[in-house]
Amino acid sequence: MSQLLPIVGPAGHGPASPAALNAEATPSIITIQKVKVKDQHLTCEFTEQRGEDAPPRAFALTCTEQVHPDLTHTLSRLVPHLCLLTEQLAETPDFWPDEAEDLPSCFEPFTVTGFSMGRHEGGVTLIGQRQLTGGRVLNLTTPYQSFYDEQSSYSYAGLLETTLATALVEVEAALRGKCTEYRQLDLFEQSTPDHVLLVPTPPQA
Repeated sequence: MSQLLPIVGPAGHGPASPAALNAEATPSIITIQKVKVKDQHLTCEFTEQRGEDAPPRAFALTCTEQVHPDLTHTLSRLVPHLCLLTEQLAETPDFWPDEAEDLPSCFEPFTVTGFSMGRHEGGVTLIGQRQLTGGRVLNLTTPYQSFYDEQSSYSYAGLLETTLATALVEVEAALRGKCTEYRQLDLFEQSTPDHVLLVPTPPQA
């Protein structure tokens, strides 16, 4: 398993210099833009900054190791929102289970496979699927849902924002090395990161 790195981009790879070791206490700043999980593998578009005043660098990344169950669980908590926003199900008394509870059986055909964050993380578009009879799959994409639109008819925007915040934490942890066989190496133990494929992309405006 690779080291939990303070710098996700290429500059963070390879043998660590003294300056890089000192940077361990100050992780880079990551802003998640798009997330997709397919076959238990994470694909993510994000920007990274060495510090608040540093220019952002844009990346597209695919993890070759399977995602940690914490990320899968967090995405499952978005399924009720997916169903309401795409008008697939009507709300029932047990629609919102506690965090530790399993989702009701009515959600079994549904999966949230990713999401796309709005500007300044002010809203989100959820992406998912519904398993149909005969093995067919219906792809679902919600309308963009703002977290702060007072005119919105969606009553659970605040809950959606809170759940998304947890998902963003898990995605960032995955970018820094948290996966199925997760363990954090000692600060001075060197390891060649091999769990991700980094593809630089032009910075977005």
